[in-house]
Amino acid sequence: MDCVLPITPNLAVQPEVIPFYDQHTQTLSYIVRDPDSSACAIIDPVADFDYASGSLHFAQADQLIHYIEEHNLSLEWILETHIHADHLTSANYLQQHIGGKLAIANTVTDVQYTFAKFFNDIHSLPCDGSQFNTLFNDGDSFQIGQLTGHVLHTPGHTPACVSYVIGNATFVGDTLFMPDSGTARTDFPGGDAKTLYQSIQRIFSLPNNMRLFMCHDYCPDGRQLQFESSVKEEREKNIHINSQISEQDFITLRQQRDATLAMPQLIIPSLQVNIRAGKLPPPADNGAIYLKLPINGF
Repeated sequence: MDCVLPITPNLAVQPEVIPFYDQHTQTLSYIVRDPDSSACAIIDPVADFDYASGSLHFAQADQLIHYIEEHNLSLEWILETHIHADHLTSANYLQQHIGGKLAIANTVTDVQYTFAKFFNDIHSLPCDGSQFNTLFNDGDSFQIGQLTGHVLHTPGHTPACVSYVIGNATFVGDTLFMPDSGTARTDFPGGDAKTLYQSIQRIFSLPNNMRLFMCHDYCPDGRQLQFESSVKEEREKNIHINSQISEQDFITLRQQRDATLAMPQLIIPSLQVNIRAGKLPPPADNGAIYLKLPINGF
């Protein structure tokens, strides 16, 4: 992958970033607001799912809706950084309630095909990305009012990971975490440590003072929640990938660490819903909706 950036960020533009933290999945969602208009976008929204009872509700999403309505904002985009394996997206719920165009990387079709086969849904789930309104190519741009956002493909954790560069703020999804937490795993289908290393070099090619917003924070050693870093800080202090760590050292470290990690608690329901852009599978002939549990699938 070419590390030359297909975009030119404008650090003079400072979007307003409002974080929302889901304690259960340790996920950050963001509202990104154009300071010169009422336009906004939502990045990586979370649905509430209790696996033990099979209950799905949307308290987290309702917080986003309440903020947008309370501040008289207009939702233009719902942006996914990737197909998440650790939480269900509330993108469809949000779109039904407050609109917005739903977008993700165009390589989502690879992820859809992989998991449609895995769940034996290949004949019932179109693997063409049609569940989303927009499929972004690397280097594409989009508008949030007067803000211009740029799309930077950053695969490795999954084949369809993307970072969104909006003025002096970049939303990195699961590529990077805070420096004391390192980087994302690469052992899911289609993941690759070498590819992730190259993707992070693209992020590191952004200006040093570019603000980086994380999709997760696991608060290691009980520290307080943190979700914003910078290119400079990550290059200097990230425990998995910094300016002193070679590509091969990173690959070795990442593969050894991945071999010790358990599967995310919500991976089975999350993938089935998220490849559908937050929609549930179609009802069975009795009218009920079911999620599959493949035995010894992973």
